[in-house]
Amino acid sequence: MPDEPRPPLNRRSILELAIDLVDREGLHKLTMRRLGAECGVEAMALYRYVHGREDLLSGIVDHLVDRLRTDQLAARRREDGWQDFLVRLAHGVRQIALDHPELFPLVATRPPEAPWVRPPLRSLQWMETFLDTLLSYGFDDIAAVVAYRSYTTFLLGQLLLEVSARTPAPRADSASRPEPERDLSDYPQLRRLQPMLAQDRSLEEFEDALEALLDRLEALLARR
Repeated sequence: MPDEPRPPLNRRSILELAIDLVDREGLHKLTMRRLGAECGVEAMALYRYVHGREDLLSGIVDHLVDRLRTDQLAARRREDGWQDFLVRLAHGVRQIALDHPELFPLVATRPPEAPWVRPPLRSLQWMETFLDTLLSYGFDDIAAVVAYRSYTTFLLGQLLLEVSARTPAPRADSASRPEPERDLSDYPQLRRLQPMLAQDRSLEEFEDALEALLDRLEALLARR
């Protein structure tokens, strides 16, 4: 069966192929030469659409964030309320982190469009959408800004921790033997509690922290 024809090369298709490549092989494998091979062209052909690796990384982050905004706006309904908006958005960002664990730290660390724009809602468009949505539900200016700051802090803290726990450290030799377990004989409390500490309760912790944040924002609104 002959290979299916490749889609026309453009910036969007290059970014999507780069995301797929990183998800399969890791960020350390993302080079212009390797990406060119993935696209079926020489590396130099990519420079018409991306200006180098830094532009490529920034483009990947923008593509993920813009795709999230498109999905969230398509699902948003006025009658659902601001709590539903924040819950759906939080789970949308978490899904990006879980689907692209090597790329999500870039969402947190790439320079934003302005110094006061905070990741992971890191574009001016996203910031405008977030603030406009809360203002439309009765938040005043101060409450909307407090919510933006609290919400982004919650997302970054929870998801960077979860991603780091799920992402194994890269190995120079993939065939090397697994590292031996750490000797905890000098740490009796750690040894005793290790089975509990090793449990993956990330989703439950995420939900609990999100609910606590929504309760704080609701109390903030009630006081104003």
